[in-house]
Amino acid sequence: MIGIIMFGVALLMLMLGFPVAFTFGGVALIFGLIAQGPDLFAYMPFRIFSVMQGITLMAIPLFIFMGIVLQKTRLAEQLLESMGRLFGGLPGGLAMSTIVVGALLAASTGVVGASVVAMGLISLPVMMSHGYDKKLSCGTICASGTLGQIIPPSIILIILGDVLGLPVGDLFRAAVGPGAVLVGLYVAYIIVLTLINPKLAPPMRRDNDDSRGQEIVKALIAVIPPLALIAVVLGSIFTGIATPTESSALGGVGAIVLALIYRQFSFQMLWDSSKDTVKVTAMVFAILLGATAFSMTFSYTGGDYILEDFLMSLPGEKWGFLIVAMVVIMILGFFIDFVEIAFIIVPILSPVAESMGINMLWFAILIAMNLQTSFLTPPFGFALFYLKGVSPPGVRTIDIYRGVIPFIGLQAAVLIVLLLFPSLFGMGG
Repeated sequence: MIGIIMFGVALLMLMLGFPVAFTFGGVALIFGLIAQGPDLFAYMPFRIFSVMQGITLMAIPLFIFMGIVLQKTRLAEQLLESMGRLFGGLPGGLAMSTIVVGALLAASTGVVGASVVAMGLISLPVMMSHGYDKKLSCGTICASGTLGQIIPPSIILIILGDVLGLPVGDLFRAAVGPGAVLVGLYVAYIIVLTLINPKLAPPMRRDNDDSRGQEIVKALIAVIPPLALIAVVLGSIFTGIATPTESSALGGVGAIVLALIYRQFSFQMLWDSSKDTVKVTAMVFAILLGATAFSMTFSYTGGDYILEDFLMSLPGEKWGFLIVAMVVIMILGFFIDFVEIAFIIVPILSPVAESMGINMLWFAILIAMNLQTSFLTPPFGFALFYLKGVSPPGVRTIDIYRGVIPFIGLQAAVLIVLLLFPSLFGMGG
């Protein structure tokens, strides 16, 4: 039972706020020494080199760089301003614009924190100044900002591709359908809500003299550059012209080109973006190395066999396993980050899924959709913290918590439909 105790100790330390990478590495070291002694870690350097030589994981720093550069180009600001003028005259128009921009930013950057912060700074004050309900405004921003978890190019899909041994291009293709359905549901929810109670999201007052044609032209000018970048990055993958790693390099170059177009390029911006990329990448790979040590010790102590036997003996066989796996991931998402779940929990679940004959591509998309929900679930949803950090003084934490509840319900609905009817999304069960 050493492995199970080790797992419990690691989760407890994470909930107490200890750094993730050092928690996994430290717990693995202590329990490994108890179980076997120093000899257990003799092959650890080879595991580290194997991880660092992974071609798939090279895409992570490049996509992070692309997202950070785009964050500094005022891309989100220009998109929100143009879309707001285009649709703001409709009831709920600003909220719908925020969702569309969130989807575009997700497909352009894949960085959840950047999207939520950008829209929180730009869109939230505008919505509140036009009389929008605070809970609806906060929920819309958080939900649209987390679309970067499921809409390609998503960092979590790259990580899952590496962990599960699946082609990242196939994961990107499979995620487009659920992501598009989620965006459509969000917009439909806003439309229905404003039809029932227009006071929750009144039309935006016009504050400029632009004609309708001029507004459309400005919106197109704002939308075309990011759409072109999306076409280059995802189009090169889907057509087979480039691998995901190669397309991430194209994305980095494309982001710099957009910075030049928006006249935001400078060598200082390039230096700052590179520095931020190194910081985020170091965090991800430090967690990966700690998780590698943890999984090695966990496997040696027999913890994986105990969990595998338990999961295999669940009533309902495949469906019992899938329901328990999804519930466990969702509950853990309340407390720990998606990176830890991907590196620690998924490798424990994947051998059971394979032995039961579950389509691993479908399983990966289920996990990604579930992990997206974890960004919104109180009390520790990261999107909630991102928005609270940049929200005006009048917005309380409880407003944000209440605002995300309907969107959590919509995400759960898509997850259930994906679980029960994978053929609707072109996947086998």
